[in-house]
Amino acid sequence: MNANTDFRMPARRFTATAAATVLAAGPMVLAGAGSAHATADHGRASAVVLRTGLDVSLLNKTVNVPLAVSLNEVRAPQSAERTALTARLDGVDGGQPFSVLRADVASAKATVSASGAEASTNLTHARIHVPGLPLLSLIEVGQVTSQATCEAGRKPVASSTLLGGVTVLGKKVTLTVGGPTEVKVPGVGEVRIDYSKTRTTSRTAAASALELHVSVNPLKLNVADVEGTLTLGSVTCESPSAAPASAPASVSAPDIKPQGAPAKSGLAETGGTSTTPFVVGAAVVLLAAGGAAVALGRRHRS
Repeated sequence: MNANTDFRMPARRFTATAAATVLAAGPMVLAGAGSAHATADHGRASAVVLRTGLDVSLLNKTVNVPLAVSLNEVRAPQSAERTALTARLDGVDGGQPFSVLRADVASAKATVSASGAEASTNLTHARIHVPGLPLLSLIEVGQVTSQATCEAGRKPVASSTLLGGVTVLGKKVTLTVGGPTEVKVPGVGEVRIDYSKTRTTSRTAAASALELHVSVNPLKLNVADVEGTLTLGSVTCESPSAAPASAPASVSAPDIKPQGAPAKSGLAETGGTSTTPFVVGAAVVLLAAGGAAVALGRRHRS
């Protein structure tokens, strides 16, 4: 009798321990499947005072020189601010350096942080020249500014402001938002100007203070035929992306139902949950352990 008692106690302990191990493994596996934390970026911003995309043809179009100039171009977070006052091009004015832009103030700034991104430009008392017109400015402006702001969680905004007079090819002009202004000067050329072009999306904003489409050929002499575009005060920004909050995965209790009910057809109708495999595993362990205990008990009695 004592021998049988000594055998059954370890068997019962083994069975209980095995079942507890299998059931405990389920929550541990599910708890380890939590979502990873994503890090938000700080957005982006860029600004440029002047950008040209002009084709200059010299000597009756026998020499073509692309006039591609960028003044005070900055991009955040790599760079922050620049304030150069002149943009120069070599090799188009008899081999001498040629000043495309001169200004009293020419600044571009771009900043980013966790709260948002912002870009701005400021151009004051600016005069822009193109080859073939050494004495006549293509355009003169009193002051023109652009700004784009993309704050986290808010709608981005972009704007441009024009203060003072504007002179194009020696003519005083009045610029309006929403439509191009065309200036034609016989024997010199023509310029079409778009003022304060802006666009926004849910996370981005952009603005260009002035966009000029230029066609200049002084007196049709084909000495300097200038075609292309020129942009003043261009800014862009992109707001920081929101990182999803990191939350631990929740584990619901297993759905326990009365046993012995008639089985239903179809796996989707059995009422199983994500913990069902672990409950089944525990039952298998219990069944195997019980069978082993019975077999050992019969061997002992025999």
